[in-house]
Amino acid sequence: MKLDRYDLAILRILAGDGRITKSRLAEAVNLSISPAWERVKKLEASGIIRGYRADLDWTLAFKGSRIVVEVTLARHTAHDMRRFEERVMAAPEIVQCHATGGGVDYVLHIVSRDIDHYQRFVDTLLMDEIGIEKYFTYIVTKTVKSMPHEVPEWACQG
Repeated sequence: MKLDRYDLAILRILAGDGRITKSRLAEAVNLSISPAWERVKKLEASGIIRGYRADLDWTLAFKGSRIVVEVTLARHTAHDMRRFEERVMAAPEIVQCHATGGGVDYVLHIVSRDIDHYQRFVDTLLMDEIGIEKYFTYIVTKTVKSMPHEVPEWACQG
Protein backbone atom coordinates (compact mmCIF):
# COMPACT_ATOMS: atom_id res chain seq x y z
CA MET A 1 0.00 0.00 0.00
CA LYS A 2 1.43 3.35 -1.03
CA LEU A 3 0.96 6.04 1.60
CA ASP A 4 0.60 9.70 0.75
CA ARG A 5 1.05 12.73 3.00
CA TYR A 6 -2.55 12.53 4.24
CA ASP A 7 -2.16 8.88 5.26
CA LEU A 8 1.11 9.62 7.05
CA ALA A 9 -0.44 12.60 8.84
CA ILE A 10 -3.37 10.43 9.94
CA LEU A 11 -1.00 7.77 11.26
CA ARG A 12 1.02 10.31 13.23
CA ILE A 13 -2.10 11.79 14.79
CA LEU A 14 -3.65 8.42 15.66
CA ALA A 15 -0.36 7.20 17.15
CA GLY A 16 -0.53 10.13 19.56
CA ASP A 17 -4.31 10.08 20.17
CA GLY A 18 -6.22 6.97 19.13
CA ARG A 19 -9.43 8.42 20.58
CA ILE A 20 -9.45 11.61 18.52
CA THR A 21 -12.88 12.38 17.07
CA LYS A 22 -13.52 12.01 13.35
CA SER A 23 -14.08 15.74 12.99
CA ARG A 24 -10.89 16.72 14.87
CA LEU A 25 -8.86 14.23 12.84
CA ALA A 26 -10.29 15.55 9.57
CA GLU A 27 -9.58 19.13 10.61
CA ALA A 28 -6.01 18.27 11.64
CA VAL A 29 -5.21 16.78 8.22
CA ASN A 30 -7.17 19.35 6.19
CA LEU A 31 -9.72 16.91 4.78
CA SER A 32 -13.46 16.67 5.18
CA ILE A 33 -14.75 14.04 7.58
CA SER A 34 -15.78 11.36 5.04
CA PRO A 35 -12.48 11.22 3.08
CA ALA A 36 -10.44 11.29 6.29
CA TRP A 37 -12.49 8.47 7.81
CA GLU A 38 -12.31 6.42 4.60
CA ARG A 39 -8.53 6.68 4.80
CA VAL A 40 -8.59 5.46 8.41
CA LYS A 41 -10.73 2.48 7.41
CA LYS A 42 -8.34 1.72 4.51
CA LEU A 43 -5.34 1.88 6.88
CA GLU A 44 -7.11 -0.47 9.30
CA ALA A 45 -8.05 -2.91 6.51
CA SER A 46 -4.46 -2.96 5.23
CA GLY A 47 -3.17 -3.93 8.67
CA ILE A 48 -1.06 -0.80 9.13
CA ILE A 49 -3.38 0.20 11.96
CA ARG A 50 -3.52 -2.96 14.06
CA GLY A 51 -5.70 -1.64 16.87
CA TYR A 52 -6.21 1.00 19.51
CA ARG A 53 -4.94 0.73 23.06
CA ALA A 54 -4.97 2.64 26.29
CA ASP A 55 -1.74 4.41 27.22
CA LEU A 56 -1.15 3.16 30.75
CA ASP A 57 1.24 4.21 33.46
CA TRP A 58 2.16 0.76 34.69
CA THR A 59 4.23 2.18 37.53
CA LEU A 60 0.95 3.30 39.14
CA ALA A 61 -0.87 0.01 38.53
CA PHE A 62 1.94 -2.53 38.84
CA LYS A 63 4.40 -2.67 41.71
CA GLY A 64 6.34 -5.74 40.56
CA SER A 65 9.73 -6.00 38.91
CA ARG A 66 10.45 -5.04 35.32
CA ILE A 67 13.34 -6.92 33.80
CA VAL A 68 15.16 -6.81 30.47
CA VAL A 69 16.85 -10.02 29.38
CA GLU A 70 19.28 -10.57 26.52
CA VAL A 71 19.15 -14.13 25.18
CA THR A 72 21.58 -15.94 22.92
CA LEU A 73 20.54 -19.27 21.44
CA ALA A 74 22.93 -22.19 21.15
CA ARG A 75 21.93 -22.84 17.54
CA HIS A 76 20.42 -20.58 14.90
CA THR A 77 18.33 -22.93 12.81
CA ALA A 78 14.80 -21.98 11.78
CA HIS A 79 13.49 -24.82 13.95
CA ASP A 80 15.35 -23.64 17.06
CA MET A 81 14.27 -20.04 16.60
CA ARG A 82 10.64 -21.05 16.00
CA ARG A 83 10.67 -23.27 19.12
CA PHE A 84 12.04 -20.41 21.22
CA GLU A 85 9.55 -17.88 19.80
CA GLU A 86 6.61 -20.22 20.37
CA ARG A 87 7.61 -20.59 24.04
CA VAL A 88 7.95 -16.80 24.34
CA MET A 89 4.47 -16.29 22.88
CA ALA A 90 3.03 -18.67 25.49
CA ALA A 91 4.64 -16.87 28.46
CA PRO A 92 2.49 -14.10 29.96
CA GLU A 93 5.51 -12.85 31.93
CA ILE A 94 7.16 -11.82 28.65
CA VAL A 95 5.43 -8.63 27.53
CA GLN A 96 7.77 -7.83 24.64
CA CYS A 97 10.27 -9.84 22.64
CA HIS A 98 12.53 -8.44 19.95
CA ALA A 99 14.63 -10.57 17.62
CA THR A 100 17.88 -8.66 17.16
CA GLY A 101 20.97 -8.67 15.02
CA GLY A 102 24.37 -8.26 16.56
CA GLY A 103 25.64 -9.66 19.85
CA VAL A 104 22.42 -11.27 21.11
CA ASP A 105 19.54 -13.05 19.41
CA TYR A 106 16.58 -11.73 21.44
CA VAL A 107 15.79 -9.00 23.92
CA LEU A 108 12.93 -9.81 26.28
CA HIS A 109 10.91 -7.45 28.47
CA ILE A 110 9.56 -9.35 31.45
CA VAL A 111 7.28 -8.42 34.33
CA SER A 112 7.23 -10.42 37.54
CA ARG A 113 5.91 -10.11 41.07
CA ASP A 114 9.45 -9.99 42.43
CA ILE A 115 12.97 -11.21 41.69
CA ASP A 116 12.28 -14.69 43.08
CA HIS A 117 9.30 -15.05 40.72
CA TYR A 118 11.53 -13.96 37.83
CA GLN A 119 14.23 -16.50 38.73
CA ARG A 120 11.70 -19.33 38.97
CA PHE A 121 10.38 -18.30 35.55
CA VAL A 122 13.86 -18.30 33.99
CA ASP A 123 14.56 -21.68 35.56
CA THR A 124 11.47 -23.09 33.82
CA LEU A 125 12.67 -21.64 30.50
CA LEU A 126 16.03 -23.35 30.96
CA MET A 127 14.41 -26.66 31.98
CA ASP A 128 12.13 -26.48 28.91
CA GLU A 129 15.29 -26.85 26.80
CA ILE A 130 14.29 -24.24 24.22
CA GLY A 131 17.86 -23.66 23.09
CA ILE A 132 19.04 -20.88 25.41
CA GLU A 133 22.84 -20.88 25.48
CA LYS A 134 23.22 -17.82 27.70
CA TYR A 135 21.20 -14.95 29.06
CA PHE A 136 21.92 -11.66 30.80
CA THR A 137 19.46 -10.07 33.19
CA TYR A 138 19.01 -6.33 33.71
CA ILE A 139 16.70 -5.10 36.46
CA VAL A 140 14.87 -1.91 35.45
CA THR A 141 15.35 0.65 38.21
CA LYS A 142 13.72 3.59 36.47
CA THR A 143 12.02 4.20 33.14
CA VAL A 144 13.54 7.30 31.60
CA LYS A 145 11.62 7.13 28.32
CA SER A 146 8.94 4.73 27.23
CA MET A 147 8.09 3.62 23.71
CA PRO A 148 7.18 6.74 21.74
CA HIS A 149 3.51 7.32 21.08
CA GLU A 150 4.24 9.57 18.18
CA VAL A 151 6.28 8.73 15.16
CA PRO A 152 9.18 11.15 14.68
CA GLU A 153 8.62 13.68 11.89
CA TRP A 154 11.57 12.36 9.87
CA ALA A 155 10.02 8.86 9.78
CA CYS A 156 6.88 10.10 8.04
CA GLN A 157 8.51 11.69 5.05
CA GLY A 158 7.74 9.32 2.20
